[in-house]
Amino acid sequence: MWSVPVAGAALVVAGVVLVTVGVRFTHLVDELADRTGMGEALAGALLLGATTSLPGLITTILGAASGEAGFAMSNAIGGIAAQTVFLAIADSFYRPVNLEHAAASVPNMVQSMVLVSLIGLVLGATGSPDVTLLGIHPATFLLVAMYVYGLMLVRDAHHNPRWAPEQTDKTVVDEPDEEHSGRAMSRLWVEFGISAAVVAATGWVVGTAGLSLADQTGLSGSLVGALFTSVVTSLPELVTVIAAVRIGAVTLAVGDILGGNTFDVLFVAAADIAYRDGSIYHAADSSALFLMAVTVVLVAVLAAGMLRRDERAIGFEGVAIIGFYALGITSLVLVG
Repeated sequence: MWSVPVAGAALVVAGVVLVTVGVRFTHLVDELADRTGMGEALAGALLLGATTSLPGLITTILGAASGEAGFAMSNAIGGIAAQTVFLAIADSFYRPVNLEHAAASVPNMVQSMVLVSLIGLVLGATGSPDVTLLGIHPATFLLVAMYVYGLMLVRDAHHNPRWAPEQTDKTVVDEPDEEHSGRAMSRLWVEFGISAAVVAATGWVVGTAGLSLADQTGLSGSLVGALFTSVVTSLPELVTVIAAVRIGAVTLAVGDILGGNTFDVLFVAAADIAYRDGSIYHAADSSALFLMAVTVVLVAVLAAGMLRRDERAIGFEGVAIIGFYALGITSLVLVG
């Protein structure tokens, strides 16, 4: 365990590294989305969202392996909540119209529904019979299967949508850019891999720092996970979503947040495997369960924003998401 000053400094340094690498990620994935034909929504979910989630994944696994179920669960779900707020913040960086209006797409709508379903499964598992197979709850296997199936639905929605949002003069259509950097695809993938490795390495630092803070300060693991480590490990999402918005890749921005959040639910599955004292779903405390409920509300409001498609710079969903998150965190602090 590290001392409080060392742990605090480690969180700051890790945050700076994640912010720096996050900017580079956005441009790489935007070009890969165009040149591979993957599309911004799927690239945001599979490449940008999943890769920038690696620090949170490693932090969650470290907490679970240390027996800190509350820390692991709150870090996983807290990251989803924080990243949804980041999307609301990004609204202020896109001047033409509300971001959810401009980025309304079938893949992003499907992604949000998959996310709600996955969190619902985790919540349901906490009230299910406490049974395990080789120390792993059956819900973990179902969680992974649902995630894979959800990706298939998003891919199908991109290539063969059954409906389409109404096109307005402020809708940004996901079309490949004609101009590229000119670099070979192999070089792009190498740069992507190196950046991913750097991002992943910070996960161990953040996890160790978070567990040290919980041990040295007496704060509950759930509170540290929800307030500190989940926010720090989510910083790449904040940087990438703002960078994507600034270069006009709004579908990539929304797909990044929704895709990263969907991937983040798998942190719970990884935590259940790493947690050796039984089912982590049944070891989760009330703070983690409360955070899950708040997160479901945030994602539902975001989906409503894409359906309503407000034209104001920051629509009702942006204000509601920030407000509900602030209310939820305040409640956690007061109870903790």
